[in-house]
Amino acid sequence: MDAEGFKVVCRGLADTEAVAAIVAGRARPGDAILLDGKLAAGKTHFVKALVAAFGSTDAVTSPTYAIAHFYATGIGRVLHIDAYRLSGPAEFRDLGFDGYFADVITVVEWGRIVAEEFADHLAIDLDFTDGADTVRTLAFAAVGERWAPEMATLQARIAERLA
Repeated sequence: MDAEGFKVVCRGLADTEAVAAIVAGRARPGDAILLDGKLAAGKTHFVKALVAAFGSTDAVTSPTYAIAHFYATGIGRVLHIDAYRLSGPAEFRDLGFDGYFADVITVVEWGRIVAEEFADHLAIDLDFTDGADTVRTLAFAAVGERWAPEMATLQARIAERLA
């Protein structure tokens, strides 16, 4: 799997929300977005902003214990999965979510745990920056063919918005 990518620095929640809105503008049903990062790095906040950018008023919460939530949006449903408690890809397959993937935008927190189930996905790794509580570095990578042509546009629009 080839992955090409870039990094951006978000200096607060508003920056993260702006980045999520830009990603939402390029996403479509059938897409997979895998999020990773330490606890409290902002994965669920990113999903909240993404779902809001799709036009949803649904309350987005972490599905850590429920494993998954669906949200209704203006472009279709978002399937929000938290893989933190899963033992790996086999357990993930047993849950049967793959029947939804073609029709929804799938967003997976702790996506590395199940990444092999998504040959084509946008990976976003959120990390704390410079020891600051509100500053995050988001590392973007396109895995597979779907997101590779979007990367230059994403990078340019994010850079323009965060400038």
